[in-house]
Amino acid sequence: MGVWNTFVEGDNLEVMAGLEPGSFDLVCSDPPYNTGSLFSYVDDFRGPDGGRAGRHQAWVDFMRPRLEAVRELLAPSGAVFLSIDDNEQARLRLLMDEVFGEQNFLAQVVVNLNAKGRQLGSGFATNHEYLLVYARDARACVLDARTPDTVDPDDFPQTADDGRAFRHLPLRNTNKKFNPVSTPTMHFPLWGDPVSGRVASEPFDGGQEITPVFGDGRPAVWRWSRPLVDARPDDLVCREIRGKHGPRVDVFQRDWLEAPGGRRKKLRTIWLAEEVGSTDTAVAELKSVVGHVFESPKPTGLARRILRTMPADARVLDPFAGSGTTGHAVALLNVEDGGSRTCLSINVAEPVRPGSNAALAGLATVADITRARLRAVAEQVGGGLEER
Repeated sequence: MGVWNTFVEGDNLEVMAGLEPGSFDLVCSDPPYNTGSLFSYVDDFRGPDGGRAGRHQAWVDFMRPRLEAVRELLAPSGAVFLSIDDNEQARLRLLMDEVFGEQNFLAQVVVNLNAKGRQLGSGFATNHEYLLVYARDARACVLDARTPDTVDPDDFPQTADDGRAFRHLPLRNTNKKFNPVSTPTMHFPLWGDPVSGRVASEPFDGGQEITPVFGDGRPAVWRWSRPLVDARPDDLVCREIRGKHGPRVDVFQRDWLEAPGGRRKKLRTIWLAEEVGSTDTAVAELKSVVGHVFESPKPTGLARRILRTMPADARVLDPFAGSGTTGHAVALLNVEDGGSRTCLSINVAEPVRPGSNAALAGLATVADITRARLRAVAEQVGGGLEER
């Protein structure tokens, strides 16, 4: 088994220039939010006039070449997730459209990292940030935006004789875009018996002929082909229902909670703290490995949800590694599911604030924090650490 985590200290633009194009499947990172604090890259981050407009433009100028480098490093099937807050969200979205192309935009996710909201200052109690998600090439991207985490067993209220939970789904296609005109091969008769529940593609004693119709009686189509009906008759049931024009019989699919290969559900675009963790849980995670040495780390639960959208052998890059959450999450998830993900974390030697917890702990730079965390993760979780 190879080393899971690698850490490189340096300016990410310089480091990325020395990496092989197309060598990463996923970029997961938390770039600077441009809140006006000091910044330790070579770029003039504050802008020529020091004002708000100049600072915004300087931030865009700082990010553009780094995003272009990220794009070059992504495999055609890869994707990028970038965290951002309201301060630069609009500019980052436009910049990502420019660098990656609008056609490769996948999602803008709202992440609820502070359930109570920030109480300092005036105005609203902000309790969210964003994740911007783009593909290198949406046509080739292997990102799977489904997860078992959001499957609710209460959505499957029926129980079979063998104890398996299921729900009834109409076999007819409820999307009116699909109809006998658009998909004529999916409009054909079935036979069903509402007493026994039996469904078949050929007539049988006690069976009634059933053709798919919408609720208003207009012709519809089935979701399953005739061969699939023949192959899975035990997953279908005939029932009598109350239609718009009185009782009628219809065909339903038994949709099992424990589906083959594991049931997964599409991720929503609002991720709650109870699902992915919060800033508070992230601080506690970091404290458990190296101490309270970073003001606002990201929770590993957030990074693990992102990692699960890609294959279990994904090559991951975090060019703004910060406290090292991404690398930590890679190790945790590899242990959890037996994956072989690898992560390259990059961080510049940005000085920590004098008198801060990190400084008091002997960690002079943010890179020192990244390194210390990934070393501790290698010791506690496994997977090793290579330092360059």
